[in-house]
Amino acid sequence: MSKKSNTSKRYTAEFKRDAVALVRSSGRTVTEVARELGVSAEGLRNWVKQAEVDQGRGPAGALTTAEREELVRLRRKVREQEQTIEVLGKATASFAERKTK
Repeated sequence: MSKKSNTSKRYTAEFKRDAVALVRSSGRTVTEVARELGVSAEGLRNWVKQAEVDQGRGPAGALTTAEREELVRLRRKVREQEQTIEVLGKATASFAERKTK
């Protein structure tokens, strides 16, 4: 049983795009290309699948990379707004409490 590493490598979009192109054009398996590039086969397989989605050839309902990035951005914005609302609610309550004294 192998241990899962807590470190995560980040690859540029260009590297991922080139790796996917190599898989498609070389006639070799994802595992072979992954070994050659020094990346995990599972990761490369995911990049290939995501490239299919981005090109409109993925399963129904699958999010493109742009849609995923927008979703992350919007969730972050919602979190920030929720925090602002919470702070404003506490401030309003504090002001109301002071006014009744």
